[in-house]
Amino acid sequence: MDYNIDRLAINLRNIGVTFGKGEKQLEAIKSVSAKIKVGEFVSLIGHSGCGKSTLLRVIADIIKPSKGEIKIFDGDPSEARTKRQFSMVFQKSVLLPWATVMENILLPFNVGPKLNRSVLNVDPKEVIDLVQLTGFENSKPSELSGGMQQRVSIARALITRPSILLMDEPFGALDELVRDTLNVELLRIWKQTGMTVVFVTHSLQEAAFVSQRVFVMGKRPSIISNTLDIKLPNERPVELKDSPDMGRHVSILRKMLNKSNRNFTPCNVCDVEGTLMGRKNSEYYSKN
Repeated sequence: MDYNIDRLAINLRNIGVTFGKGEKQLEAIKSVSAKIKVGEFVSLIGHSGCGKSTLLRVIADIIKPSKGEIKIFDGDPSEARTKRQFSMVFQKSVLLPWATVMENILLPFNVGPKLNRSVLNVDPKEVIDLVQLTGFENSKPSELSGGMQQRVSIARALITRPSILLMDEPFGALDELVRDTLNVELLRIWKQTGMTVVFVTHSLQEAAFVSQRVFVMGKRPSIISNTLDIKLPNERPVELKDSPDMGRHVSILRKMLNKSNRNFTPCNVCDVEGTLMGRKNSEYYSKN
């Protein structure tokens, strides 16, 4: 899928986040600037505690930045949240145990700003079909596997027809085979909906598989230390994860991640073409 080269979905300018006051101050994010285009699929990777989830919550207007500016479609995040222009999926599905699959999916219409289903032209059956839960509409969460529960969570995020989908390690608690399946399903949903997706993961392979670009975040207080353009085919069957091309991408991301914890100057956007094809690492990383 080609993203819109002319319009930005998310524009981060020198975002910084500091928690606490005085001696107990903790600078979580030093300064992050990034531009994410409409329809683009971007992943955030970094070591635990580097601020990936914090940055995602800044975009979602859950955490207010201590400095900098963020624009969602040229507007404020609070305005975008009110308009339901984005939805968020967490690692835990957080479903109401007493409610059916359908009732859980329709929950956004019963909480927060009132939404009119007819105005949004939402057909819950279409969303259920999109996440392949047809036949489970009346099931309770306890009757579903972990992977199916996360499908419900994704359907609940999609029901309001958001333009942006924010995902915080959504498949992190699932076993590898289920994760592989949901990675493929997520790409299918992304292509069908045309949404912008920002995806947080600890898995280098997962980041490379689902993304068009990967942002590498450095140690806390973090910055985006590197960006990798993913040069994989548009069609990505699960078998691609075992390919040499995937291995090259993962190797580059691993080196970027290791470099991000050292004292170095971020390089420009790196391109896989030519990487590990005879070029030395020094061409991709410039030390202070």
